[in-house]
Amino acid sequence: MKKIFKTKTIILVWLPALLMANTVSAQTDIDAIMMEKNAFCVGPMYSYSSWKKYWEGTLKRENLNLGKVSTQMFGLMGNYGLTRKINLLFSAPYVKTKASAGTLHGMKGIQDLSLFVKWRPFQKKMGAGKLSLFGIAGVSFPLSNYTPDFLPLSIGLHSKTASARIMADYQLGNLFATGSATYVFRDNIEIDRTSYYTTEMHYSNEVEMPNASNYNVRLGFRNHRLIAEAVYNKWTTLGGFDITRNNMPFPSNKMNATTVGVNVKYVIPSLPQLSIVGGFTTTIDSESKVLGKIIDSRNVGQATAVYGSFFYVLDFSHKTKSTDKPAKK
Repeated sequence: MKKIFKTKTIILVWLPALLMANTVSAQTDIDAIMMEKNAFCVGPMYSYSSWKKYWEGTLKRENLNLGKVSTQMFGLMGNYGLTRKINLLFSAPYVKTKASAGTLHGMKGIQDLSLFVKWRPFQKKMGAGKLSLFGIAGVSFPLSNYTPDFLPLSIGLHSKTASARIMADYQLGNLFATGSATYVFRDNIEIDRTSYYTTEMHYSNEVEMPNASNYNVRLGFRNHRLIAEAVYNKWTTLGGFDITRNNMPFPSNKMNATTVGVNVKYVIPSLPQLSIVGGFTTTIDSESKVLGKIIDSRNVGQATAVYGSFFYVLDFSHKTKSTDKPAKK
């Protein structure tokens, strides 16, 4: 039976692109920034991600038939302040992939629409700082009939998802720390063949997609004009199987990765409604001696990504100013 939300995030081409998208910081579902009531923050996004080496299971290797695999994402993101405690967010990307070698052709197209509700039920002064708690719920679904069964050049996994996140933020002066944990429920998908092999033969076009978890930590500086933060992100697929030797990836593979990166957001002083965002992220090697066993990269590319965007805030608060003079008696 098909699993419909039984059990976020945006699923971009293979996993590192998903992690890259989660690091963009401008009033998003993954940060502790809230829009004011009736304010709408909207803007375009661009990101570029590439890798040559990848993990086939736990074996790190290259594939000369692929060369460098790159992904470009052009997207639109928005955040509306329904109240000071509830924000509504959306994002929709156009994705383009390419391999620098071999005969496999890249793919391009509109990917998935993601919708989130971000709720801040608690905010209170704690010690010398301020503690805020958040709950975030989201869904995503494909906007086009792209194929997921052409990894690593597919533009996505074509799975409907639902996610639930809890997040805590503590700010002390201009310094802050934010931590969050997310559980992602993924619906089954259908592929354009009537049988396939995972760890056993399946005579069906339906693929059971494993659910996933995500942990995100952000540390840095934040005031009304500048945000500069370091980001740690760990994505774990809760099930799935490894890529078999010299084979292509499959949508239900176990895709695990840990990334680190830096984000910067700057508000233009002469036009405070406009902000510029940029940053980069990289996948940490499984053999890192610094973080030890908490890194378990499997079946993903060792990607490095850069991204940038700008956002403009529109005020829909319907403020009015009276120009009528009092009547003379």
